[in-house]
Amino acid sequence: MSTDVTVASSAQGGTTEEELQHLQRNSGSGKQRAGRILAYIGMALIVLYCILPFYWMVVSSLRLPTMGRSTDLIPNPASVENYAAVFAPGNNFARSLLNSLIVSGVTTVLTLVLGILGAYALARLRFALKGIVLGIIIACSMFPQVTLLIPLLKMFTGTYEWLPLNWMNTYQALILPSLSFALPLCVWNLTAFFRQLPVELEYAAMVDGCGPMQAFFRVILPLAAPGVFTTAIITFIAVWNEFMIALTFGQDKDMNTATVAISKFTGATGFDTPYGTIMAAGVIVTVPLIIAVLLFQRRIVAGLTAGGVK
Repeated sequence: MSTDVTVASSAQGGTTEEELQHLQRNSGSGKQRAGRILAYIGMALIVLYCILPFYWMVVSSLRLPTMGRSTDLIPNPASVENYAAVFAPGNNFARSLLNSLIVSGVTTVLTLVLGILGAYALARLRFALKGIVLGIIIACSMFPQVTLLIPLLKMFTGTYEWLPLNWMNTYQALILPSLSFALPLCVWNLTAFFRQLPVELEYAAMVDGCGPMQAFFRVILPLAAPGVFTTAIITFIAVWNEFMIALTFGQDKDMNTATVAISKFTGATGFDTPYGTIMAAGVIVTVPLIIAVLLFQRRIVAGLTAGGVK
């Protein structure tokens, strides 16, 4: 009966079944193309949203200092006077960059050393109240920094008789508070990562003659490289951009980090805001972070795509 209806409709100039299927396929492919186009537009908007602030910072840094807050999308004419002004002797910016590098590098190394050992112990050992210990560790990173500044300030100025420290304007005063905030996050992230690695890999290494520490350093730690590198990058960026601790405990000009030094830039008269110089310093501070991400990108991606068997 359906065949007769189809033949009749075809004879009357209607649409055949093959034509209907062809129309459905075309409409389906059209919807897929429209979906892909919308996805590309969405990704382009996200990329533009992320890149536009950095582009504006670069453009502003290349304008002439006299142009102030110009709205030109392309600097005309382009100038590097703002970059020269960043490293003027009065700003002491080179020393500030060195301070940021020392504080961020040392904090990252200490965070990884202590965090890897603590996370591996929490992931492999069985003991009572382990969940509560993990909860306390992550809770330590939830305290606002401002609530800890006054106790730390009293501690580092030697106010407490039982702890006569005089650490103001020293590297340890900048590193230890940053370490206290970065370490809990490192332990939490790496504990979850170590749990994903099968313990049978360690047993196999011990069967082949490795001790527990050898199995950890030769088998588990290389497999945990993506988590370690990701944690290192997050820690380095967080400490590099830190402002409140560096401003409070590094008040001396020779102990200012880059972020604190930028906040203290003054214009030609000492009262105006040097927007071009600040933007140039922002570009200089951002470049090391971009380089670090690009250097470790392949290692992280390769580690994420490698399984435990490999």
